Amino acid sequence: MAPRATWKGYMKLSLVSCPVRLYNATSSTGRIAFNMLHKDTHNRVQMKPHDPELGQVERRDLVKGYEFEKDQYVIVTDEDLDAVQIESTKTITIDSFIDAAEVDQMYLDAPYYVAPDGPVAEETYRVIHEAMAKRRKAALARVVMSNRERMVLLTLRDKGFVMTTLRNASEVRGIADYFDDIGDDALDDEMLKLAELIIDQHEAEFDPSAFVDQYQLALKDLVKAKVKGTQPIIAKAPERGKVINLMDALKRSLEDSEGKKPPAPSKRRTKARASKTKASSKTSGRTRKTATSRARKSA
Repeated sequence: MAPRATWKGYMKLSLVSCPVRLYNATSSTGRIAFNMLHKDTHNRVQMKPHDPELGQVERRDLVKGYEFEKDQYVIVTDEDLDAVQIESTKTITIDSFIDAAEVDQMYLDAPYYVAPDGPVAEETYRVIHEAMAKRRKAALARVVMSNRERMVLLTLRDKGFVMTTLRNASEVRGIADYFDDIGDDALDDEMLKLAELIIDQHEAEFDPSAFVDQYQLALKDLVKAKVKGTQPIIAKAPERGKVINLMDALKRSLEDSEGKKPPAPSKRRTKARASKTKASSKTSGRTRKTATSRARKSA
């Protein structure tokens, strides 16, 4: 069954328009979700709208209202909202082209796949895609979604586009309130070297398929046991010994890492990286032995 488009409109570059469809690029299906039940009857609770004067009311009798003063509302109908039309209401309007690396990840919000809407749109779609690929650029654009105009980032993915909605500058909090109190005095060289060795031992390549949500698995086991009427077996998190100080924690982490087999290197690692690793292996070996020896002596 073909996926359902969440939005239909146009992608516009200058005077060129291309009919497109948007599809959610992510999914939350498969997650364990709970319903609210009454504790005695175990009936599912229905959330009914309630009016202070009339009591329970039907959803079909609800309208949208904007509070412009305390307890004072102006009513906005669906017809009013449909009458609000700007250029980006049904159009992904491209404003400029940038390097995708310039966009701070803090601004990235929700991703969508942008596909051509029918064979007639395919040529225009491919021309824009190929031109951006040759220039190695991403696009900043605007589109109206959920009753607000959103700034979006258009990037290339395989033969198509990924559109990622961006948060407004007012939605991203500054770092001053969170990081200004962090000191900048000199750190202990030995502790820093131990931390660097731990990082080297855990170096890997990004592979999202390797991540398994252990909490969701535990929830599924819990639900299965409940359905069967058996007592669920809950595995407790392993208890950790008390760490006296940071140096002890670093030493223990390094010893644990040395006892574990490192992950196999990816076949896609470049020859340049392999040669660089080989050239620096002697130096890294001496550094690791020196740091480990110091750590053991201090222990």
